[in-house]
Amino acid sequence: MKDPIIFLVDDDQFVLRAISRDLKTQYHGRYRVLSTTSANEALENLLQLKNKGEEVALFISDQRMPEMEGVDFLCHAVNYYPQAKRVLLTAYSDTPAAIKAINEVKLDYYLTKPWDPPQEKLYPVVDDLLEDWQAAYRPQFRGIKVIGYNFSPKTHNIKEFLTGNLVPYQWMEAHSDEGKKFMQINQLCSADLPAIIFEDGSVDKMPGISNIAQKIGLSPQVKNEVYDVIIIGAGPAGLAASVYGASEGLKTLLIERKAPGGQAGTSSRIENYLGFPTGLSGADLTRRAITQATRFGTEFLSPQGVKEIRLKDGYKTVVLEDDSTVTTRAIVVTTGVDYRKLENKGIEDFTGAGIYYGAATTEALSCKDKAVYIVGGGNSAGQAAMYLSKFARQVHILIRRADLTSTMSAYLIEQIKQTENISVHGECEVAEAQGTERLERLVIRCIKDDTTETVDADALYIFIGTKPFTEWLGETIIKNDKGFIETGRELNRYDHFNAIWKTQRDPYLLETSCPGIFAAGDVRAGTMNRVASAVGEGSMAISFVHKYLAEV
Repeated sequence: MKDPIIFLVDDDQFVLRAISRDLKTQYHGRYRVLSTTSANEALENLLQLKNKGEEVALFISDQRMPEMEGVDFLCHAVNYYPQAKRVLLTAYSDTPAAIKAINEVKLDYYLTKPWDPPQEKLYPVVDDLLEDWQAAYRPQFRGIKVIGYNFSPKTHNIKEFLTGNLVPYQWMEAHSDEGKKFMQINQLCSADLPAIIFEDGSVDKMPGISNIAQKIGLSPQVKNEVYDVIIIGAGPAGLAASVYGASEGLKTLLIERKAPGGQAGTSSRIENYLGFPTGLSGADLTRRAITQATRFGTEFLSPQGVKEIRLKDGYKTVVLEDDSTVTTRAIVVTTGVDYRKLENKGIEDFTGAGIYYGAATTEALSCKDKAVYIVGGGNSAGQAAMYLSKFARQVHILIRRADLTSTMSAYLIEQIKQTENISVHGECEVAEAQGTERLERLVIRCIKDDTTETVDADALYIFIGTKPFTEWLGETIIKNDKGFIETGRELNRYDHFNAIWKTQRDPYLLETSCPGIFAAGDVRAGTMNRVASAVGEGSMAISFVHKYLAEV
């Protein structure tokens, strides 16, 4: 944290220089002293300081200034920093105005000119005021601030992007006192929301994800023309492949269309990953892996999607969503899976406005003391239920089966049983979502007797299975009937494989029907759908990349 600020305003340069010198001499190393001769410039600076998360402990303003009187300046300044102490610098003839200001702007003190010697007339006063300020001081968040409305799809997308990319931010609901204050000082209206205040103090109204990515330092541009290996997808498998690829000397590029970590990255707690007996969050695992990969030299391209792979003369050309291209000798596809959409009535209308796909950590605070519902009986649903139970009044898990035993790990089932505000409803499903601008009610159907019940619901989290993200792959990559990529000897089951495979050797274990293109993690047919399995496959894929590169 930077030192708090003592802010000085006086149009007389000689007076300003003198008091600034005295204060810097006394408070150097504990407070920063900023000064200006212009009250209007001071107010402009206060907006920037506020947006950056800087703290002003004390204002000292001259009373008689051409742009505005000191009392008027302090009235404006209090809108930015209501807790800051306020001192008016006056001539003897201005004493009545200072006394009046004590009531009007809750003036803390007035100093008459001159204040010599400062050891007697300045420092004791300032010491007392700063001591009082420190007693009530609570540090302001320094970093990105997001202002918007709960249950707004646009706001949710921004929060999910920042969370997924491990960017800390302060969330301010537009109707909250703090949200209103920042909207007022930045002259924002409801039509400007969601808005982001960046660390440099700049404000972006209704920003696009690409603009946010550039501001926070993510790179959507390729630096090198030819890579040894490109990894498409930054889930656990992709992150592991990038760590091993770069650490073993391969020029490695990792491309991610949304945020690193994949589905595992959104998990509030992974408790069965080797080496972490108390568990770790998906965000923590992702942060460690990204740090490790970049330390070894992996280049990270995000947010950027891939829409096509072209083959020519033994090289692979990856076509990005912005139509730029990058060339590589080998590719590892680790694009993972997406949550399946629930197609029932009303679900799409409120997606991002009370209905979410796997966003438990992003929207948990908005569920405080409310009733939330979870659809799904897998581990992701169980982890989300445990996390949400810390915030919500009641968490309801809806499953089509009679119980959780066949779909969820035993340790999670036991934790759910022991959590009082989680209830499991077997043989139930969501028939309809209802509301106006956001989700308000759910119609729940009992499968056993085909009856329905309408319940109040503040949020619905959907975990109904996954589908592989492989629609972008061409026909040269063989996929099974569910869209998962086939690899290794399993390719021999397909009649048209021999027409595609033109290499004398058999495919390596994780190699697709296209030589030099490998698949790992959840996107691959026959995988185990566990974080440890994905990490293992991503690591193993690099060993096959080395074998392939040695033969071409």
